Amino acid sequence: MISSFFLTLALAAGALAQSSVSPVAEKIAALRDAPTQVDRIKLLDKDSDFTFNFLNATATKGAGGSAVGATVANFPALVNNAMAMTIGFLGPCGMNTPHTHPRATEMLYVVNGTLSSGMIAENGARFVFNTLEAGSAMIFPKGSIHFQQNEGCEPMMFVAALNNEDPGVESIAQRYFGLPPDVVAASLGDLGVQEVAGIESMIPDNIALGTQECLDRCGISRGDQPTTQRQPRNANNALPGQSSGDWAPSTTAAHWQSTASPNSPHATSTHYTRNTMQTGAIFGALSEDAQTVVSNGVSNSVLIALVVVVSVMGLGYLALAVFYFVSRKRRAAEKANRWYVRPEMSGRKLVPTTEERAEEKYDPAP
Repeated sequence: MISSFFLTLALAAGALAQSSVSPVAEKIAALRDAPTQVDRIKLLDKDSDFTFNFLNATATKGAGGSAVGATVANFPALVNNAMAMTIGFLGPCGMNTPHTHPRATEMLYVVNGTLSSGMIAENGARFVFNTLEAGSAMIFPKGSIHFQQNEGCEPMMFVAALNNEDPGVESIAQRYFGLPPDVVAASLGDLGVQEVAGIESMIPDNIALGTQECLDRCGISRGDQPTTQRQPRNANNALPGQSSGDWAPSTTAAHWQSTASPNSPHATSTHYTRNTMQTGAIFGALSEDAQTVVSNGVSNSVLIALVVVVSVMGLGYLALAVFYFVSRKRRAAEKANRWYVRPEMSGRKLVPTTEERAEEKYDPAP
């Protein structure tokens, strides 16, 4: 009787586990187990199984555009064919932010517009940069860090072919700042975990808006960008002030610096309230403007430093002036009290002070 109960329980658990597997995952597993290509084609029993519509697929979206990838995860016909493809739709100044493909080499073709692209293959390798016009292509070796940006003020499109059915994507900024904050801080020269968490909260989703030079040229305001692609948190990479109930990807440093309770909800955006970061206020402004030069050739960082110095000096001079006038007024009051003469005492010896009276130096009039 007991054995029958446990057998029924095991069968129910197995059925529940199977029901949690998606039909696509089941098909992919069957295709991987098929011994020959003929068997795989039998499993793909519909002609439409060999087609993929990039315009109707789920896209990765950001403020600067979108990208659609066809991989084995959403296109099972790619199983055992060692290839995948991504179509990028970049808006004006849109940037496909720095990333890597850990299992694939990429060849990118520019359909229209002008695209700037750079990459670093590994430690010791030089930085490679190219400006690609329509009809040009560039190759990115497997594992290299690379990016693309639309340099025009009109939308453009690129097509990228990858030599692995499961190429993978690793966004550099999101994943690096998703490491334990103290580790990131130490690797950046002991920057400070609060500053690390503040920067992490500002990292925009891919596809993001690109360089400030392009935005200024095209008259585009950066504004707030979504930040939903950040690294999920757990006990080993939690931000300062987080507890186990706060390990959602949307937790930001701006929240735990500007609110009393780390559990209160907050919106995710790249707007970071630096005035709540005592140590990060000037740092944030300086780092944000490190590459920006105003029209007269002086960087905003220098201007900020000058304003701070002049303000401190002005406050110092103001304090000295206040001290001087208060002291002068006090001395005048003391002098008036010491040398006051009553009208009826005119021509006589001055009214003595308390000290003189105590020493009996007062000479009354006859």
